[in-house]
Amino acid sequence: MYKIGELAKACDINNDTLRFYEKNALLCPSTRSESGYRLYTEKDKETLQFILRAKGVGFTLAEIRELLSIEVNKADSACADVKTLVDSKLNDVETKLAELIRFQTSLKRLSNACCGGAESAEHCTILEALESDTNDVRHEHKLNDKES
Repeated sequence: MYKIGELAKACDINNDTLRFYEKNALLCPSTRSESGYRLYTEKDKETLQFILRAKGVGFTLAEIRELLSIEVNKADSACADVKTLVDSKLNDVETKLAELIRFQTSLKRLSNACCGGAESAEHCTILEALESDTNDVRHEHKLNDKES
């Protein structure tokens, strides 16, 4: 049997993380000692490691709860159920990656359009592009009227 600190240390997490998983109904101590300490079994340790691996590949707490439910009742679920969860998560990740690539492209375009000089930001092409409702980004600062 493990006390909370022992289990947390064995899984390289802190006690608060373990309590957080308990609070969110992902893990429950198997029993309590006479003095009220939470006690965990080797099976609880395996469940915690499952949670940590699932979290490590990006599953949310709700998704992990669903995976644990399937894990506990494997005979009542099909492999297709698990694959559906994974494929849904993969689709979410691919959507987020596409969005991040769009952000990256836009930010590069903004950065490349700016001279980055010491001139006043009054005519900064980045600010102008963000103020504008068009996608046009000029490739250098406008000259100040006084500089013309």
